[in-house]
Amino acid sequence: MRLCFRPSLRRSAHAASVSVRIRCTTMILVFAAILFGPQVAPAHESTEDDHGAVIFEVGGAGEGSIHGAGLNFGPNLAAEITPIEDWLEIEAGVSALTTTGHTELSGDLLFKKPFPLTPTAELMIGLGPSVSHVLSGPDRGYSHGIEVALDFMFWPHKDRGWYLEPSWSRTAGSRDQTIGLTAGFLFGWH
Repeated sequence: MRLCFRPSLRRSAHAASVSVRIRCTTMILVFAAILFGPQVAPAHESTEDDHGAVIFEVGGAGEGSIHGAGLNFGPNLAAEITPIEDWLEIEAGVSALTTTGHTELSGDLLFKKPFPLTPTAELMIGLGPSVSHVLSGPDRGYSHGIEVALDFMFWPHKDRGWYLEPSWSRTAGSRDQTIGLTAGFLFGWH
């Protein structure tokens, strides 16, 4: 009887991990369908004031080393303000990235220059410092570096939208280079 339980325990831990990922993905897709349902965005000139004084970003992040050390995935939260209209946006964000045997909390502070693409889309080019703390695994400890990001924002509604942000970062001490992608939903708050 014991031999029957041990393999199922291993399978159940893996199945639980897969099940959590599937449930999270399903919740995000359902939320996206509700949020961006059949409504049609009005064709009007969009400005930052239309989106809100603070823009919140909620999504997922993925990151991989250029040298092939593996991929990390996890949730991402950020807040963005516009101190100088059409010139400067400041974003502070945090991510919790995990992979087998490795958990990392990271944060960045990006200074971005916005470029309007269409009335409902914009591109921002950003640069700033990043800090990460590896909580478990062989590389435990703190590190800091620099990050460059391209932030594509799409606003189908006045104060709701979605974003796609590819990035490159380099750690100061180890000179490790990573490429990342963050995507999710935007919410403007007045």
